[in-house]
Amino acid sequence: MTTSFLASAIQQFESSKALGERCFEQLEESDFHWQYNEESNSIAIIIQHLHGNMLSRWTDFLTTDGEKESRKRDAEFEVSKMNREALIDLWNEGWYCLLTTLKSLTETDLLKTIYIRNEAHTVMEAIHRQLSHYPYHVGQIVFIAKMLKGTAWKSLSIPKHASSAFNDQKFGRK
Repeated sequence: MTTSFLASAIQQFESSKALGERCFEQLEESDFHWQYNEESNSIAIIIQHLHGNMLSRWTDFLTTDGEKESRKRDAEFEVSKMNREALIDLWNEGWYCLLTTLKSLTETDLLKTIYIRNEAHTVMEAIHRQLSHYPYHVGQIVFIAKMLKGTAWKSLSIPKHASSAFNDQKFGRK
């Protein structure tokens, strides 16, 4: 079975989005704003940054530079007092912009040229760029959430010491 690049990219982005959301389900309101130190990003700051980046990159994707003049990137890294609901709204708005744009593209769009900060990229290159950027930040969210929850953390993948049982089930051995 052959899967198109776009379908595969959409699946990977949706997987990253779901991973973040499974973290959010385990968090208390205050957890979104916890920072290890002043130089570290909280989950709230990471959400603000992803939101700003996604709106900038994916709005008018094929026709305008991906770094919009209206974007205030530095403000994305400022501590905010947004509540959980407002942060989830930012999260969803950013992902909606990205996924709606990706789903509107065709395979013939992949070799078109777009610009990010006045640097030329093929659409495929731009997608790859964000396929490394967004999961990087989702990984940070997972790491912070896991530290915060400690022993109450519910694994998002195969739990520790459960690989053999998982593989046995996958391979029909038990």
